[in-house]
Amino acid sequence: MKSLSKTASILFVAMGIFAQPAFAEGNLAANGTDLTLSIDTENLTFSQNEWQLETGKYYRIDITSDGGEEIAVVAPELWRNSWINQIVVNDLEVKAADLYSVEFDDAGTFNISFVPVRPGEYKIYVPGYETRGLSGTFIVK
Repeated sequence: MKSLSKTASILFVAMGIFAQPAFAEGNLAANGTDLTLSIDTENLTFSQNEWQLETGKYYRIDITSDGGEEIAVVAPELWRNSWINQIVVNDLEVKAADLYSVEFDDAGTFNISFVPVRPGEYKIYVPGYETRGLSGTFIVK
């Protein structure tokens, strides 16, 4: 038993000597990928219906509505499985711990900066209009 205890002690000391902290090189947010989603409420269309993303990669998505109708755009599973850096509206930044939807009362743009952390297929849609053209899918690998 003493031998096992001594071996374990030596192992822990060696781990402390040789273990080095991990540091990331560069600034993840400096080289983000820009995405866009324009919403036409008159013709009930998204400008794009599918996005291919990678886990651990930084993205900035501009979600723009023409303001023809009050709508909410939801993607709760994507946001729940992403690290959200910030949400920008009219050059005002919001640091959010969680996000469910963004709501348009008039024409405008939300810019959401995020990093997907879990692979999967995630829906983005306007509730009540998802079967009429206002829906899409984020495929995160």
